[in-house]
Order: sequence, then structure tokens, then C-alpha cells
Amino acid sequence: MSSPVVVHHVWSGSDDVAWSEIGSGRPVLVGGWWMSHLQRDWDYAPLRGFVQALARHRRVIRMDAPGNGLSRSRAAPPDSVDPHVDAMRAVLDDAGVERASVFAGSSGCAVAVEFAARYPERVRRLILTGAYLDGSSIAPAADRAALIELVRRSWGVSSRVMSDIFYPDANAEERAAYARHQRSTATAQAAATGLEAVYAYDATRSAAAVTAPTLVIHRRGDRAIPLALGVQTAAAIPGAQLEVVDGVAHHPWHGDVAAVLRPALAFDGVDEETLRRDSFAPHDAAPAGADAPAADVISPREREVLLLVSQGRTDAQIAAELFLSIHTVHRHVANARTKLSVSSRSAAAAWVAAHPE
Repeated sequence: MSSPVVVHHVWSGSDDVAWSEIGSGRPVLVGGWWMSHLQRDWDYAPLRGFVQALARHRRVIRMDAPGNGLSRSRAAPPDSVDPHVDAMRAVLDDAGVERASVFAGSSGCAVAVEFAARYPERVRRLILTGAYLDGSSIAPAADRAALIELVRRSWGVSSRVMSDIFYPDANAEERAAYARHQRSTATAQAAATGLEAVYAYDATRSAAAVTAPTLVIHRRGDRAIPLALGVQTAAAIPGAQLEVVDGVAHHPWHGDVAAVLRPALAFDGVDEETLRRDSFAPHDAAPAGADAPAADVISPREREVLLLVSQGRTDAQIAAELFLSIHTVHRHVANARTKLSVSSRSAAAAWVAAHPE
């Protein structure tokens, strides 16, 4: 079992929205896909490895959209993008972030485009993967209706169908694992309602209003969202760049992860030498009882903060001593707890005290 995720909640005006974070540096907001669940996504190794690879270079802020996962104020996703856009703004506010890059994929792309169009001052870069703008363009109306009904009536069968479409080159075990992961994140009714909403989203008109530098990354053989829709997305956003990469997996955490993350991070400003050194292989944190040096598990700043915690300092005292905000102190403690697989700040502080550099 992977470590527990530290989850924050914020009220968006209509929804209680759950979010979490890991890493440091420039913030990147990663929205939920069709379905998400902050803890169960973290428990799913391919997705966790993708987030960890991204977090080696950026402060990654993940969120469960309204009606998804741990955002529990409504039973199913809304049929409008408005609550999703409000949720993104509320999460950035709660995280103390004025401006972030937004990394979105698949059904999250229409929402991200709407957010970038409405709040241009909040978006530094927009990075879209497996993108489309109009949900009705994915498949004919009869096919969309049939899939929604299949999800509603037989979540077990439809989750396996989705796995086959999303990851045609995966082996049987990998497809079965993803099917199980899908079912763990939502009920059949919530999944069907969410899919129905996804098909209804249309950000085509808003795309022309996006001013943030935008990169659209699309795998050449994507069967869930054909390359033509990614090309259309890039063409609709002024000045957007299109990066076509080899592969057939729909989500960026399957297949060749580096082929997606390298251009994404380069576009976001990570230098070429740093990217060349990173293999983008998954990197799970050592368990709390491991003998690895603390410096290999947590960052120097996280270690510094936890040493002060172990000395009995309050967050306010630590913030004053290190010239940080109290929110940043909270973030360092939360990130360290996740990396060390411990459930309390005192346990994290005790681990650091017992593992000198």
C-alpha cells in the first residue's frame, strides 16, 4: 500500500473541492480526468510514477473536480464546465498560488481551456495532452449514448472496454489493473453521469480567447481521442504549438512517459541539461523504516523544517526563523510526510531526527 495522501479542502462557492500537492518549484495545476480520486490515483502505480516524475521538477497541485473522488459535495460531476472552472480558481487561491501552469489531459482539456480563457492572469503556460475541445466530436451520437448506457448498466464490462481503448498495447494484466482502478474511483452511476457531461462540454468558442502560451501534445496512435482532434485543438488556440509523439496509449502515464514529460517540462522552462539527466522512471519514496539517508528521501528544506518541528517549534516560529510563509511550512511538512509514508508530522520529525545526513 502506498503512503496516505495529505488532502486539503476548499469551498469553491458551489462545491467542496479536494486537492493535494507534492514537489517544489514553479506550481503546476493538474486537473482530474474523466474520473479521479486523489488517494486511489496515488495508489495506482503508473499514475503515481507520472506525478512523482513531474514533481521532481515542479510543485504539482492535484485536484479532484466537483463530483469526483474526495470532492464530495455532489454525488456526480456537474453537466456544465462552470463549477469545474470555479474549482480550479479556488484550489489555486487556497494553495496561495497567483499564477500556475495548467497541465490537463483528455476531458480535462476543455475545462482547462475555459479556465485559461476566463482567467488569463492565473495561467502561465497551458499544456494539453490527448486533447479535444468539443465532446460531441469524439464519436457519433449513437455510439456515445451506447457507451454511457453500458457504463451505467455494467461498470465491470465497460471498464474493461475502456482499458482496451485507452491502452491497446498493454498486456492483459495491465489492462485489468487499470479497469480495477477505474472502478475504484467512482460508482457506475457517477461514472456514467460524468461521461455524459464530458460529451456535452464544448470549449471551441473559448479557445480563441486563450492568451497563455500553449502546447498540445498528442500521441500519433491514440485510439480514444484521434490525432485529428488534437490538431484541431492546437489550430483553435492562438499561437499554440503541436507536438506529435509516437505511441498509442491515451493517458500520459502509460506508455513512454518521457515522450510526454520532456516536451511538456521544456515548454514550462526546465532546462535541457536537467531533462537529459532525468530518466523519468517511477521513483517511490523509501518506507519510513528504511536505512536510506534522509537527503535521498526528502529535500534539504523539508529536512530543515522537520528538524525544527522535532525541537518543538510551532509553524509560526519556523516560518519566522526560515523567512517562509506558514502555508509554505505546512506544504513542506505535508510533502515530507507523503515521501516518508508516515501519517503524522511528529512521526516525520522523529524520522529525520533518527536519520542524520
